[in-house]
Amino acid sequence: MPRASRDWSQAPLVLCALSIPLLAFASLFVGVSDVSLTTLFGDDGRALQVLLISRIPRTIALVLAGAGMAVAGTIMQMMARNRFVEPSTAGTVESATLGILTVMLFAPGLPVIAKAAVAATFAMAGTSLFLAIIRRIPLHSILLVPLVGIMLGGVINAVSTFFAYRFDMLQSLGAWTSGDFSGVLRGRYELLWISFALTVVAYIAAGRFTVAGMGDDFTTNIGLNYRRIVALGLAIVSMVTAVVVVTVGMIPFLGLIIPNVVSMMLGDNLKRSLPWVATLGAGFVLACDIVGRLILYPYEVPIGTVVGVVGSVFFLYLLLRKNARVA
Repeated sequence: MPRASRDWSQAPLVLCALSIPLLAFASLFVGVSDVSLTTLFGDDGRALQVLLISRIPRTIALVLAGAGMAVAGTIMQMMARNRFVEPSTAGTVESATLGILTVMLFAPGLPVIAKAAVAATFAMAGTSLFLAIIRRIPLHSILLVPLVGIMLGGVINAVSTFFAYRFDMLQSLGAWTSGDFSGVLRGRYELLWISFALTVVAYIAAGRFTVAGMGDDFTTNIGLNYRRIVALGLAIVSMVTAVVVVTVGMIPFLGLIIPNVVSMMLGDNLKRSLPWVATLGAGFVLACDIVGRLILYPYEVPIGTVVGVVGSVFFLYLLLRKNARVA
């Protein structure tokens, strides 16, 4: 009976995973340009060029960004020991954005990989500050943890907005912070493969992150170095966030939705759940991107807006459900 129950609980996950190839295939043929099976091999070859230069890179970028941000959100929740935390509710994204603004002001000619490195450094500093704050404040409710993160992110975002306004760069800053895959082309998304590599590293260290989620004392008692595990988690979260923000902009709440859905069905053992988190994160981003391309066709709604709407509703659900205070 328990085994049957576990198998049944995984059925929705299996169905979602099986739908991902269909979503990826549909993503190749959704858009303003006429790309279909009948036009791919036309005389002018335009449809084939659009497919190779734009649609395939965009689909790959969607998969890589979705999987990376979902895994980053899972690691953050384990480090903060709170289900309401993810890069956009802990100041990580805002810190990465401040790093990008700093590069735009002082070294605009840096290559993209250098911009990502600077953004990752700022993201790591912001996340470390968030973790330091929540460890020093006597938190009587787990709902205060995301509140602290949102307030910290608001302060960092205010600093970024002030300097962007002061130096007439608000429009450029908005382009970096709005999640949008419409500009993804061949040669402009390859940085996201770094997030894939870090996702693999996260899976290799999944057991250690699971132990670290039980606290400093427990981790130390079984012979592991808690600080090193947290440092590795910070590096993965910061670099993945920076790479995604530099390439396609901010995708809010993605690291909140997927880890919580998977955790409700599979629990908190990351070795078991992390592949599902990455897979469903990729599928969710694919689905939201297709919706954004169709809802106001032929115009396109940025994916950051679509995911933000869905994520905010899910966030409210997590806050208001009966067992939220003991999550």
